[in-house]
Amino acid sequence: MLRRAGLACLMAVVLSGVCATFTSARLAAFEKPGDAEWPEWRGTHRDGVSTEKGLLSSWGEKGPALAWQAKGLGSGFSSVSIHKGHIVTLGKRPEGLFLVSLSVKDGSELWATKLLDKADKQPNCTPTIADDMVYALGTSGDLFCVGLEKGDIVWHKSLPKDFGGKMMSGWGYSESPLIDGDRLICSPGAKDAAIAALDKKTGELIWKSEIPDIGNRGGDGAGYSSIIISNGAGVKQYVQLMGRGVISVDAKDGKFLWGYNRVANGTANIPTPIIHDDYVFCSSGYGTGSALLKLVKGGDTGVKAEEQYFLDAKTMQNHHGGMIMVGDYIYCGNQHNQGFPFCLEWKTGKVKWNPGRGPGKGSAAIVYADGQLYFRYQSGTMALIAASPDGYKENGVFEPPHGGDPSWAHPVVAGGRLYLREQDALYCYNISASEVASR
Repeated sequence: MLRRAGLACLMAVVLSGVCATFTSARLAAFEKPGDAEWPEWRGTHRDGVSTEKGLLSSWGEKGPALAWQAKGLGSGFSSVSIHKGHIVTLGKRPEGLFLVSLSVKDGSELWATKLLDKADKQPNCTPTIADDMVYALGTSGDLFCVGLEKGDIVWHKSLPKDFGGKMMSGWGYSESPLIDGDRLICSPGAKDAAIAALDKKTGELIWKSEIPDIGNRGGDGAGYSSIIISNGAGVKQYVQLMGRGVISVDAKDGKFLWGYNRVANGTANIPTPIIHDDYVFCSSGYGTGSALLKLVKGGDTGVKAEEQYFLDAKTMQNHHGGMIMVGDYIYCGNQHNQGFPFCLEWKTGKVKWNPGRGPGKGSAAIVYADGQLYFRYQSGTMALIAASPDGYKENGVFEPPHGGDPSWAHPVVAGGRLYLREQDALYCYNISASEVASR
């Protein structure tokens, strides 16, 4: 996301009712949202890439048509997850922290479950949906498993109380839990439990990871990223950006494999790393930079990370809003709290284009679908940018409703729809080319 500016850096990581409402005008034209699936943070593979096809390749002056809007979610920066007709997100209401489910069809509320009576901060976690369960984490470190159909609480753990967990700084837990088979993988941030594997059905501990010192940069505790899976060097492992930098643990037992400290800063380590074959691409803001690592067999643990190149902060730093790999290129909002549109050749570290400010202001959260990048700026501006290394090209810009708070919740593309969480409200836009043509 000076306290308000700092809040922007962190809460965007993930850079998110009582009375759900939706617009009735033209609703009949949007009664078939398709097979919308976006079950967790940054999509099915946690990479910000949608496999949707047949989407609009350009927008008119007013942008895509609004299908419906819902209100009453509560405040928050959580994005949305979508599965089996449910749109799920977290929100802070006057009564406490709520997990809310809306209908994909029209945004009407299906259920709202109070998780905590008190929520000091607006939530940042995007819930994870798996096997008809929803997993969500509050900024206090309270981790919940809730039934998808009715919103019933199945189990509850506290990362600080149950595992001695801590954050690297004070904006609260923000990660989205990873479900891998029968396990939930999360980041308590404790010295002897930096990463933990829990039974997803019961919440009981399976293993926890003790992490050695990997360098002096950054701070102890969990960061604001979310865990991803790598099979680099032939070993299945969980990779995470923590307070001290990027770490990896063996997926079998949580054994520490490798760490990389150079990409850490002491304020907020936020972007989820990119995994590609044996490579890990990582970045951090606050004047830090970016790096490409190659995982190879060797070292005391059997896997080591070798730096291929490091880009200083003047060249590339992703503050928050995420990075996306499409083919041989990485796209993101570049520079600290800026969101300058940016394209990098990932294997070489060569900058392909970097046009400057772009159409919006502040940081930019992005998603990819059907040849296009959907840039959502902190100012609320939405931009459609061609995902091509050949040059920067805008294919549309529009201004969704903006309530004044920074628009940090990541956009979602699913079922021919573009979903934008704006604090208490969710806006659903039709971006299906076939539906627009048939109107």
